[in-house]
Amino acid sequence: MKADAAKGGAGTLKKRLTRDWNMNKWKYVMILPVLVYLALFCYKPMYGLIIAFKDYKITRGIQGSSWANPWYKWFVNFITDPYFPRVIKNTFLLSGLTIIFSFPAPILLALLINEVRNRTFKKTVQTITYMPYFISMVVLCAMVKIFCMQDGLFGQIAGYFGGTAENYLVNPSYFRIIYVVSDIWQKIGWDSIIYLAALSAIDQEQYEAARVDGANRFKQMLHITLPGLLPTIMILFILRMGNILNVGYEKILLLYNASTYDVADVISTYTYRLSFPTSGTPMYSKSTAIGLFNTLVNVVFLLITNAISKKSTESSLF
Repeated sequence: MKADAAKGGAGTLKKRLTRDWNMNKWKYVMILPVLVYLALFCYKPMYGLIIAFKDYKITRGIQGSSWANPWYKWFVNFITDPYFPRVIKNTFLLSGLTIIFSFPAPILLALLINEVRNRTFKKTVQTITYMPYFISMVVLCAMVKIFCMQDGLFGQIAGYFGGTAENYLVNPSYFRIIYVVSDIWQKIGWDSIIYLAALSAIDQEQYEAARVDGANRFKQMLHITLPGLLPTIMILFILRMGNILNVGYEKILLLYNASTYDVADVISTYTYRLSFPTSGTPMYSKSTAIGLFNTLVNVVFLLITNAISKKSTESSLF
């Protein structure tokens, strides 16, 4: 009986798969390049994670390198590293400031653009705010450096209002402000696109009903627009929390200097210096261990934020 049931189940599954293939074969062909890309560049490199548990030597390769003793050697090495408190503090501070100030900025911009009735003005604002996103990171950081020089734009503005002009990127007190403001400037327009798309999906009959009931524009935004945006906001917030330790090292590498290491050095820049030191031997095992530690912490934050969001707003990734 069980054998017959198993054969029947296998036959049913085969028929379902055959029918599904016949209906959707061209869709599978279309996604095949994406699957190949993911396999080669996302999953295959994960094999290299075992370097975190080995005393890796580039001349011996991954298989030829000996296992670390104990296996958690490089994790302990990182935690006991004198730079550990600094990079952890700076990473959480920069990421936290970005979430507090940079994450809500595109939401606010999308709400403001949504309230504009002049199409020409709306399109102009959107185009201007999108432009910085398409500037190369190297060019953008070069512009920030020029603006922050003693005789640059910010220095001239400070002098005009009676302040003291200086090279702001050399002053540790200004680095985090410059990083967050430049991040908002670069991404606010591009990140607002998804919120504008979500706004366009809100049922317009709700606004008509609210106007009939006497609700003004502010109350319509408060009771219709924001609740309509909430699921999108929460999904993007969960994804952002899942990358809380992934502070953009490219911008920091291009902007920081020896005088701002204490406030600018984060996990990613520290890992970069370990892998590509100006002097000494690259510490690939330690940098891989740090990367794995970074990923595990991000996953924990992702799961916690997702659980809280699911319980409080019923919006979640899974």
